[in-house]
Amino acid sequence: MPKLRSNEPPKPHASLEKWTWLLIYGGLFVLILGIATSRTDTVLGWSLATPGALAAAVGVLLIYLRSRIKDKP
Repeated sequence: MPKLRSNEPPKPHASLEKWTWLLIYGGLFVLILGIATSRTDTVLGWSLATPGALAAAVGVLLIYLRSRIKDKP
């Protein structure tokens, strides 16, 4: 029978990690969607690709910021 983890404390940075990966994967998806759309409509493609690239860049920045945060023992 598996052990229950109810006695372990919650991860202090779980929401930061969730937002990090959501921004990276969501941003890359929208970026690719914008690139594919730009073949038929250039303005709409760039309108999708630019925020997607920015979201992915913010996600990468959050990875760096998370690496600099000191964990409390």
